[in-house]
Amino acid sequence: MANIVVGYIGRRVVGGTEGLPMRQFAITGASQVFSKAFTSLALAKGLSFPVATLAKSGKMAPVMAGQLFLGGATYSIREYLQVLAIIGGTAILSMGKKKSSSSQSSSLGVFFILLSLVMDGITGGVQKRLKTDMSRIGMSPKPYDFMLFTNIYMCIVALVISLALGEVMTGYQFCADNPAIMKLVVQFSICSAVGQSFIFYTVAHFDPLVCSTVTTTRKIFSVLLSIFTKGHEMSSQGWTGVGIAVAGIVSEVHAKITKSRRIKSKVSM
Repeated sequence: MANIVVGYIGRRVVGGTEGLPMRQFAITGASQVFSKAFTSLALAKGLSFPVATLAKSGKMAPVMAGQLFLGGATYSIREYLQVLAIIGGTAILSMGKKKSSSSQSSSLGVFFILLSLVMDGITGGVQKRLKTDMSRIGMSPKPYDFMLFTNIYMCIVALVISLALGEVMTGYQFCADNPAIMKLVVQFSICSAVGQSFIFYTVAHFDPLVCSTVTTTRKIFSVLLSIFTKGHEMSSQGWTGVGIAVAGIVSEVHAKITKSRRIKSKVSM
């Protein structure tokens, strides 16, 4: 609800785009809810947390595939290699941090995490298709359009599923029995709303794949921050992963800057 409120206020303040097709927002709202649900089910069905984290580190791949098959996007060999470097580096980093453990991942857990990645791909593909279709008729969805309408449909889908599973009353009862948790829920909601403002700004002004790149690589910088500020150590394997991922990020940033300069030079001519 906090995301919907902030999305509504933001849309009223900065303005929104009228006449947007709600079907695509409904699809992406549902796919994002199912992505989160399948990730939770994967963990509940025995998938180890390190494996789940490693799998979600490769989120850029299904998002790219979704944009290819659903969004009509095209990519160069360089862009494929950049994504591969970022995913591979993040995966190596995750494995380098993994503690020795005897935990095993169930096949059902793996199945659910794969479904979660499929939902991520659908989300990215449909968002790309929405932007492409709107640009053809001279329209451009704004960040708070994405935030408001996506979260409305996410809320509807989540509510329907909760009612079907009989979890609404159990959730309410849990909060009633543990009133101290409401403060944490409010704090989490505020952080979520602020974070989503930046996420949908990236989706609206750049690309769903760029957003996925940011959310994937933030793990790299979180690890580096913990090393430099808290004195944590990392293995040589971890540093190798960081190096590969950073190389992919730098290559992508360089390509974007070069492309932007070319466009500006053509406009000036």
